[in-house]
Amino acid sequence: MNFSFDEEIILENSFVLLRPINKTDLDHLLPVATKDEDLLQFSPAQICTRELLKTYIDTAVENKINKNRYAFTVFDKTGNRFAGSTSFLNISNPDDRLEIGSTWYGKEFQKTGLNRNCKYLLLQYAFDTLEAERVEFKTDERNLASRNAIEKIGGQFEGILRRHTLMSDGFRRNTICYSILKPEWAALKKHFLEHNEK
Repeated sequence: MNFSFDEEIILENSFVLLRPINKTDLDHLLPVATKDEDLLQFSPAQICTRELLKTYIDTAVENKINKNRYAFTVFDKTGNRFAGSTSFLNISNPDDRLEIGSTWYGKEFQKTGLNRNCKYLLLQYAFDTLEAERVEFKTDERNLASRNAIEKIGGQFEGILRRHTLMSDGFRRNTICYSILKPEWAALKKHFLEHNEK
């Protein structure tokens, strides 16, 4: 696998556009990030104020420069609106694997097909362009909506990392691990976008 942090990765179909996040996205994402205080209830990073979102975006931009996370801004083409963010992270070229995560969308974009289209583009890039062997997903054990969404796209449950991540409120969460492997993607992608999330 040869993932490059220096490449300008733009992924899109008729439904959604993913492009590298940048500092000008603060005003684009602010209405979505601040609309619901509990949007990132199960995430270690919070975005519910302008200051918190600015820190989130600044960190994401810095992470790309430091080559440890590649964050995207998600744009809903059907509604012509910015919807949230998602990332490639925990990238290991020698092991031919990466993780898709740090994903959030405004509540109005959930269960609309947006997530499935985003995941399709990210998985297609990982498996078909980068030729990854494995894509990982992790989420808070308590985040049933996220677990459901991962399972719906074909993520296979692998286990629980106990008391794995320290949350902003001091709680130590258990992290659930899932994966999709290259042979599984070959079967999944044929009908991936036919499923209805509603």
